[in-house]
Amino acid sequence: MSSEDIKNKLTEKGLKVTPQRMAILEAIYNLKNHPTAENIIDYIKKMHPNIATGTVYKVLGALVDNRLVKKVKTENDIMRYDGVMKSHHHLYCMESDVIKDYVDEELDELLQNYFEKKNLPGFKIEDIVLQVKGTFNK
Repeated sequence: MSSEDIKNKLTEKGLKVTPQRMAILEAIYNLKNHPTAENIIDYIKKMHPNIATGTVYKVLGALVDNRLVKKVKTENDIMRYDGVMKSHHHLYCMESDVIKDYVDEELDELLQNYFEKKNLPGFKIEDIVLQVKGTFNK
């Protein structure tokens, strides 16, 4: 994703375009592996050594709150970040801790129809995301 695209995403959400926000969002898109905050910090410190760790966490919170990224929790309770906002699920390898995106419109429709029929009283579904656990073949 280009710098211009990242700027546009920030401004569309009404966020001020700052070098920190640009660097962190760019890191999430470039790493493409559902990075942890530590992965993001390591990545951006190469180009922006003066960004404070607290700033990274604060910016990540703002990006999540403004729906520019999602939090993804692993089996080991490690928080990761996902820059893909369109509907998708995750394949989680329990051996390597790798998360891969899984897109399946038929599955999305099946899940949506299932929960519509269940009519969960007092509960409004915002999103349905599956995390399928297993291991990738070597």
